[in-house]
Amino acid sequence: MEKKIEYFENPGIENTDRLIELVKKRAAELGIKTMVVASVSGESSLKLANAIPDAKIISITHHAGFRGGDELELNPEYQEVLEKRGIPVYVGTHALSGVGRGISNKFGGVTPVEIIAETLRMFSQGVKVCVEISIMAADAGLIPTDEEVIAIGGTARGVDSALVLKSAHMSNFFELRVREIIAMPRP
Repeated sequence: MEKKIEYFENPGIENTDRLIELVKKRAAELGIKTMVVASVSGESSLKLANAIPDAKIISITHHAGFRGGDELELNPEYQEVLEKRGIPVYVGTHALSGVGRGISNKFGGVTPVEIIAETLRMFSQGVKVCVEISIMAADAGLIPTDEEVIAIGGTARGVDSALVLKSAHMSNFFELRVREIIAMPRP
């Protein structure tokens, strides 16, 4: 099989619209309807939903307190629109940091989960995010683990990476399979 991968010169929000075009095309080619997207504010999830209205989209945001305090970064206006459109918004602990980050912050050192995250960042931050959010969504019962989905992530704001993958639950993390890279920034 031959397949094209698009590489962006830089990571970030400027790639969002193009990435969504690429996802739409590849999803149609593969018949994939389920997509999980990292969207802290909800904006990227809404852009994806507008571009692919028949997709089953799961929006993943940061957990409360990610930036400090007890606040969520999810924009309430975007949240309301997502809810009206039937798009679930998952808020929970990050699969590739979780309590491990708290241990490292308190005592120093590094945990095995942080090593996995840093290894995935060797591809790009967005690729790490794609793997992470697919595990989170699988653990929440929001995406299947027995069929391919498209995971969409990014670096800071917007989205710049997309993978076709078969997810896994956290308890069997190493069964996750990245099947294709649709696009990513060049690190």
